[in-house]
Amino acid sequence: MRVVHIIGGGDVGGAKTHMLYLLRELSRHMEVKLISLRPGVFADDARALGIDVTVVKSANIFSDIRKVKKIITEGNYDIVHSHGAKANIFSLAATRKTGIPTVTTVHSDYRLDYMHSLPKMLTIGLINSIALRYIENHIGVSDNFRKMLIERKFNPLDIYVLYNGMDFSRPAVQYSRKKLLEKYRLDIEDDEVLVGIAARLYPVKNIETIVRAAHLVKPANKKIKFLIGGDGEDRKKLEALTAELGLKDTVFFLGWQDDPNELMSSIDISVLTSISESFAYSILEGARFKKATISTRVGGIPDLIEHGVNGCLFEPGDVEHFAWLILELAADEEKRREMGERLYEKAYAKYSVESMGRTQMDIYKSILEKKTEPGTRRKHYDAIISGYYGFRNIGDDALLMSILKDLKSFRPNMRLMVLSKTPVTTATDFNVPSIDRASIVRIYTAMRKSKAFIYGGGNLLQDNTSTRSLLFYLSMVWLAKRLGLKVMFYANGIGPLTKSMNRLLTKKIINKVDVITLREALSFDELKHLEISKPRILLTADAAVTVTEEAENVRTGILERLGLANSGPLLGVSLRKYPGNERVEHEKYETVIARAVDHMAEKHGAYPVFFPMQHPDDVPILKNVASMMKRKSYVVKDKLDVFETYELISSMHMLLGMRLHALIFSAVATVPMVGLVYDPKIQGFLDYIGQPSAGDVRELEYEALLKLMDSVWENNSEIRRQLSESVPGLREKARENARVAVELISGAKLEE
Repeated sequence: MRVVHIIGGGDVGGAKTHMLYLLRELSRHMEVKLISLRPGVFADDARALGIDVTVVKSANIFSDIRKVKKIITEGNYDIVHSHGAKANIFSLAATRKTGIPTVTTVHSDYRLDYMHSLPKMLTIGLINSIALRYIENHIGVSDNFRKMLIERKFNPLDIYVLYNGMDFSRPAVQYSRKKLLEKYRLDIEDDEVLVGIAARLYPVKNIETIVRAAHLVKPANKKIKFLIGGDGEDRKKLEALTAELGLKDTVFFLGWQDDPNELMSSIDISVLTSISESFAYSILEGARFKKATISTRVGGIPDLIEHGVNGCLFEPGDVEHFAWLILELAADEEKRREMGERLYEKAYAKYSVESMGRTQMDIYKSILEKKTEPGTRRKHYDAIISGYYGFRNIGDDALLMSILKDLKSFRPNMRLMVLSKTPVTTATDFNVPSIDRASIVRIYTAMRKSKAFIYGGGNLLQDNTSTRSLLFYLSMVWLAKRLGLKVMFYANGIGPLTKSMNRLLTKKIINKVDVITLREALSFDELKHLEISKPRILLTADAAVTVTEEAENVRTGILERLGLANSGPLLGVSLRKYPGNERVEHEKYETVIARAVDHMAEKHGAYPVFFPMQHPDDVPILKNVASMMKRKSYVVKDKLDVFETYELISSMHMLLGMRLHALIFSAVATVPMVGLVYDPKIQGFLDYIGQPSAGDVRELEYEALLKLMDSVWENNSEIRRQLSESVPGLREKARENARVAVELISGAKLEE
């Protein structure tokens, strides 16, 4: 593989460090060329590392672009990789009509890059914003930047994440604190605590926060001193503020740092106050020296620093909180040492140059595979996926997560589009292009560029909720078939359909579908009654079953965060309002449930935990039932994500569940359950896995429910064993949905 990198060449700080580390690591595995658009320290340092460097710089920008294009074409490079505004512009101009894939690394928020200079913001900043739209692939140096790009309507399929890496192979050189103080003629005692940063003194770094925090810290602890290394246009303003606040004996400006490690090795607390960052190298430099760290909660920093565990986080501009954190750490040397050790351990494990190099090479391979894969032109899709997405429902989030994961397990470079009520949220959460499910024009346009249309999971073909939703889903099928797309219902539930006209219309349209996979036998019977026989029909399992494979490897710490870690055996309760019924019926079954849960708490020592699967819709009924109880319980009022919900359910001794996917999560986690039926799909799933049902909640009887819950609680071990035997089969059936879908789209049978 041959890759040419283009960079402005005037880069300093984190961007320079990132590039030099990356180029050196990549050069060990492939042919790397660097084009620097100016001579200077960057180009010289790259040459010193053995990188092939060409400097292109003259008085004529058009001549320089032609030179860059000549280097690229004559070098027969596979990929052009640019870094920064000027390099992006050159990359776009030099690769036009060449067919060479382009990628750019977004090292910072490009809208803030020139906030210190209005002329530059309105010229090179604006041109760069346009160029970024035409470069094919984008790399964010934090997940936060990935989300930023998606929110700004860049295609998630062409966005990657590459975290900065630090060279931990070399031992951190231990500089002399005494020599540093002598060098800058600082009258600081050995027992004084040094808070420091090495950074460009630009507005985005918000160094003013440090000065103002020092003003609050000084009266409380005069032994805390602040060292600010670096230079920039804000320096005079910051020095004036320091004098105005009477801090000349507390805050010291050291100027430009040829070797920032000299400062970092000598301080006690490393700080970062930026209002925007990708992933600041100063944080990793501090980690290499095992320094206690306080940072703003920006960019990818929270991915490394867990507040209160291996560092501290605060919101940008929150001077009071920042000052309080400084005082707390300055007063506890042992805490500083422990945090520094933990920060080093995590940084060493996740942010090495070797890891960075491997990830970058994987990105290049993915870009080249997209180029060679048939039918993967930009803005063309293998399939559009629709369902009940974007409604803050954990079950449907799990469905979408599983479908995307399983499809890509068979074909990694599938280009998928999702219809959602909240497309921006769906795009950022699932890293997939998304459009508004109500925008018929955009759906029509997307369908014209797609091969297939998939209804992914859920119980869409029913009129229990309303006829309007049924007509919407049927109309999408009609339009897709009209435009020649292959159509699949993916692990769906079917019914109930009670109105004769709805049944006739469903039969007419669904008989045009290519494939239907069903999540339980009840839906299979419903299709028979509807006389739908032309599509290929298979009985599989709910798609959400497979997301739990990933969830089992994710530790969210939800029990600790909710304060439930030592609360005894947990009884989970998942409820919803019964749709379409009067308040008196709600009150009846809510009262029965409250009494039964009270009994479980008293007899078995259970600690009831009420949690929502659809937020905030479920919260009122959960709070209401909990309020009827005599015993203590806990109501989760916040929205949990899929992994947090699965971890919470996995920690339970037993579940009383009304929401389908709460029961599915419980089954896969081998947590015994009692189901409460508000829809035939609940009974269908419980029958499918052979677990007990308390029947229709509108007819719930206290004594019968009590007897059932007691039995499940007391036979917990045996039920767990039964569930554990069924889980592998469920997962295999759930993955079969994806196999069938990929075969439908590709037109070829996959190897077993």
